[in-house]
Amino acid sequence: MRSRFPCAKILLQDEMANIREGVVGKAAEAASRNFAVNRQAQHLYHLLERFESGVELTGTEVKSIREGKVNLKDSYAVVKNHEVWLIDCHISPYPAGSRFNHDPLRDRRLLLHRREIEKLTGRTQERGFTLVPTRVYLKNNLIKCEIALAKGKNVFDHRETSRRRTIEREVQQDIREHRRRHR
Repeated sequence: MRSRFPCAKILLQDEMANIREGVVGKAAEAASRNFAVNRQAQHLYHLLERFESGVELTGTEVKSIREGKVNLKDSYAVVKNHEVWLIDCHISPYPAGSRFNHDPLRDRRLLLHRREIEKLTGRTQERGFTLVPTRVYLKNNLIKCEIALAKGKNVFDHRETSRRRTIEREVQQDIREHRRRHR
């Protein structure tokens, strides 16, 4: 049976695709927005396990982060006295903040569950493990920070990663070239 409205069929197909991908209703519109991503972390560390945490912020820090004025480049996290702290994360002062502005490099407490903190305490006491913030993002109108348990890479690890990336790129180019020729 033919539909009188062909565009309705297209809309239904798009909705079905969203349902298959697990995106339904307002969740399709409210995807998490990244304010800052630590791209160097992937290059310098083996990221073993990721944790989502809240961040204890002041009002001007929230406004500054929402404008995208946050930098994770040299930041790291530390467990002190059964609390996790974000160190050296630069959040620029809010221009309209006047005297209520914050110190851009102050230590900020990360909000995690007690079991997660205990797990991180044990793992970071092992030699070579550290906590690296990988991104700051918005989720359900709350600012979250993703931290990763990481182990530093050696020089040969960097070479191996770049070699693997080059091989994958060449394989993809060969596949595209083959498909293009045999159409």
